[in-house]
Amino acid sequence: MEFPILLIVIIALALVFDYINGFHDAANSIATIVSTKVLTPFQAVLWAALWNFAAFFIAAYIFKDFKIGNTIAKTVNENFITLEVIFSGLMAAIAWNLLTWWFGIPSSSSHTLIGGFLGAALMHAFMMDYHEIALAHRDLGTFEKLKEAFAQVTKQDIVKFEKVIPIFLFIFMAPIIGMVISIIITLIIVHLYKRANPYKADKAFKKMQLVSSALFSLGHGLNDAQKVMGIIGAALIYYHVNMIQDPIYLNIPSADRFSFFAEHYLWVPLVSFIAIALGTMSGGWKIIKTMGTKITKVTSLEGVSAETAGAITLFITDHFGIPVSTTHTITGSIIGVGLTKRVSAVRWGITVSLLWAWVLTIPISAIVAGFTYLLVKFFT
Repeated sequence: MEFPILLIVIIALALVFDYINGFHDAANSIATIVSTKVLTPFQAVLWAALWNFAAFFIAAYIFKDFKIGNTIAKTVNENFITLEVIFSGLMAAIAWNLLTWWFGIPSSSSHTLIGGFLGAALMHAFMMDYHEIALAHRDLGTFEKLKEAFAQVTKQDIVKFEKVIPIFLFIFMAPIIGMVISIIITLIIVHLYKRANPYKADKAFKKMQLVSSALFSLGHGLNDAQKVMGIIGAALIYYHVNMIQDPIYLNIPSADRFSFFAEHYLWVPLVSFIAIALGTMSGGWKIIKTMGTKITKVTSLEGVSAETAGAITLFITDHFGIPVSTTHTITGSIIGVGLTKRVSAVRWGITVSLLWAWVLTIPISAIVAGFTYLLVKFFT
């Protein structure tokens, strides 16, 4: 079977994005373990990469499902998905990821990808409506045509809101859940170890951090590698259904196609998890510095609390198939441990800056993807 060139480019770009996600996003899972000097940066990235890849076997052979990948593939109505849409969304996501990485801003790779996908699909629908109106009403001026096309887009079922609304809500819910869980864990640990020898306790916490960081990396792999898998899945399903009209895919109900794809193309989830693990080994030191020291000073005890809380949050959201940002999750968890000391222990100036980056990620990615789609259509 020969794939069209654009499909091959999309798969390659998706894996590049996955790799970038590794050094941009997965570095969050080692920020506290590096700042507390449990492991050197090199040891930490190897440790995180190992558990990011191990998540593939958990998803494929224990959970036997890729719920988050399925959610991502279905954020857009399949009638408005084309290879050009997916390509444009990926280009926008890669551009925003590299920009935020360069400036050391821990924005969400996950929401960048989702925003790009949504923005390109909306622009695709808008251009289809505009051309349809232009052909049917040649007497209308350009402004009237644009106005009519915009009105028509608002009436179409382009965005699958039952998938997208939980994703939007968890921009705020994930860090709050992580924060609350980390506060509870910190208070429990402090109570249990209040009479312990400080030196021995710190030594024990550093050993625990190896486990907690592994759990968080495992949660990150389960969450983030599946997002890229979902984008590749949307492209391959489009190819089978719309381009070659494969009777096997056509005879499968739309809701079940992604599960079939995951079995049919098992190499896609495998290489997705490999790519994010390799990206993790490449670093992301600017973001590690922000997450590990600039938000609040983190001890080994607090590192255990933050990472465990982040891991629990990620496992919960994976169970319900809700894609969340690991950046948001670990940030909320780190803030939680800071709050157990005092409110002033959290550097709120840094936190507010992060919040703005989170809120702006989806709309900026969507706008960039929309314009990228126009350029793609102009040159094709």
